[in-house]
Amino acid sequence: MKIQMKIFSTIILILILAGLGFLLFQRFGGERFNLPKGESKEEIIIIEEEIITEEGEKEIVLIEKEIMVTDGVKHSIPLEEIISGGPPKDGIPSIDNPKFISIGEANQWLKDEEPGVAFFRGNTHRFYPYQIIVWHEIVNDIVEGERILVTYCPLCLTGYVFDPLVKGERVEFGTSGKLWKSNLVMYDRKTDSLWPQILGEAAVGEMTGTKLKVLPSDQVRYGNWKNLHPDGKVLSKDTGAVRFYGSSPYGDYFSTTNLALSLAKPTDTRLPNDAFVFGIVINEKAKAYHVDAVKEKGMVEDVFQGTTIILRHDRELDVVRVFKRLPDGQEERINPFSSFWFSWTAAYPQTELYK
Repeated sequence: MKIQMKIFSTIILILILAGLGFLLFQRFGGERFNLPKGESKEEIIIIEEEIITEEGEKEIVLIEKEIMVTDGVKHSIPLEEIISGGPPKDGIPSIDNPKFISIGEANQWLKDEEPGVAFFRGNTHRFYPYQIIVWHEIVNDIVEGERILVTYCPLCLTGYVFDPLVKGERVEFGTSGKLWKSNLVMYDRKTDSLWPQILGEAAVGEMTGTKLKVLPSDQVRYGNWKNLHPDGKVLSKDTGAVRFYGSSPYGDYFSTTNLALSLAKPTDTRLPNDAFVFGIVINEKAKAYHVDAVKEKGMVEDVFQGTTIILRHDRELDVVRVFKRLPDGQEERINPFSSFWFSWTAAYPQTELYK
């Protein structure tokens, strides 16, 4: 009996060590993005961009954008601002073949107060719990036949969904192992360009200057979401990776970490660093809205860069949704960049603020 117990204990120990070794390899081993070095020169590129005219109408224009080129590599931000986050390329593995379960199954391990990203298209409603994506940061999913890119940076509380269109093709994205001002830096698996999540724009590589369209989604509590969408589906913990789902390597979801603050070096004191804001960018100008202030009022109507912006608190979901008023008086939902205040001001230091 004692011999059997020793054999069993040895097997368990071997499995634990193998698992730790696998995790350490994923975090510190493997291929890395090597940024170019040398002298930089300035270059002008032409990009297409949708702007809002003074009459409030959409218009696609060609915009000249000044970028830098180092060793033949385009970049729109200083390369020294992009630093290693520790893991190598794909060391934080994206979920590329997500599986989904019913609410009844998810209720066995997912508590009502737990947060996540909610997305819907057509008749499909999906919930991506933070307790899972905090370990992956990217989910490459297909909803109603079309690829989407679900992203989450736990250091900045930036969780939103993109249309991953790169050179006319919707492609997968992965984690680069890099950070920019504490924010997740993604890469696309078509051109290997680097995309800081909070910019929604390629900042290094072939696609520099190109933006991804942000799709409407919500950062919401599971209980509120499932009450409105009882037939919805929840991301499964069966991800193909070994992770400690149910815990977070960064602590509380809604608190800033010393690491995040030290990397971003915040200086804007108009709001506390951990204040949750919605940010929008119109005509290259940025503005942030303090979510708590909007909730307190219930609805806010504001004019920014000639566009009427409407923010409403949905009490059932306990989320704020953002719309813009079209020239014909109708409203179109837009999705802002949600984040901690320190993260938004690090990316957009000249931002206006509604509070």
